[in-house]
Amino acid sequence: MARIPSIQALRALESFARLGTVWQAAEDLNVTRSAVSHQLRLLEQDLGFPLYTRIGTRIELTGRGRAYASDVRRALAVISASASRNAGRGLSGQLTVSCTPGFAAAWLSTKVGRFRSICPDVQLSIITPRRLDDVSNPDADLFIAFGTGSFPGGEAELLKEVEFTPLISPVLLNRLGGMKDHADVQRGDLLHLVNRSDWLEWLRIAGLSEDIAAGGVTFSDMNLVYSAAMSAQGIAMGDGFICREAMEGGQLVRPFDLGIRSPKSYYLVIPQEKAGIPAVTEFRAWIRDALP
Repeated sequence: MARIPSIQALRALESFARLGTVWQAAEDLNVTRSAVSHQLRLLEQDLGFPLYTRIGTRIELTGRGRAYASDVRRALAVISASASRNAGRGLSGQLTVSCTPGFAAAWLSTKVGRFRSICPDVQLSIITPRRLDDVSNPDADLFIAFGTGSFPGGEAELLKEVEFTPLISPVLLNRLGGMKDHADVQRGDLLHLVNRSDWLEWLRIAGLSEDIAAGGVTFSDMNLVYSAAMSAQGIAMGDGFICREAMEGGQLVRPFDLGIRSPKSYYLVIPQEKAGIPAVTEFRAWIRDALP
């Protein structure tokens, strides 16, 4: 039987394959870049076939490297699931939830104590992915992802559909003298997430020029968009679910009834190999009941 490679090397490969760069893998594993590179070299020597190739200053996985990394990811997920199923008696052990940053900050982190009261012996960890639809992390037992509903390798359950609509702080609304007409959005800076697609769609439905979306500020994270909006820095295209408490608390105001239904929604995704973990089943039942 061939010698099994070290778990550190396998984790370095899985993280590199999932994130795409050595520095991101090093950050993910909390080690140095040289440590990741060293583990990849050792693994390649152990296996006897090339895992990666150099393109300029970058390294990329070969076809065999990608295929092997995919097998490693599944194996690590099975190991993680087995540990969770067999740890302690009853609902104990560890449960790792991968959740989109906005959902985690605005809802899950404010309600998680309720789950802890039901399962006090479960060691709960909440992590956030780099992509909102990423369900590939083998360390996660379940995912709350934002996507179209297609998540290979896992069972997806719809949690919340999303409607986007302009949101503004009362301070900025007063400063602008109110907003009576859809065209009034051009009197303030528009706040964008990653790109201008949401604002472009809303402007199209409102019958306004798409040129209005050309200005403003673009952020890489929705939490930054909402922070800027609540600080009267501009008008956000907000997620009505994520911003519900901010609207109820008067920090954000919806000036118009016009909204756009997002083609993406929030889903609970459970990998097939994690479905039998009791804490996963309990979390699934809890979040079904807890969501408004």
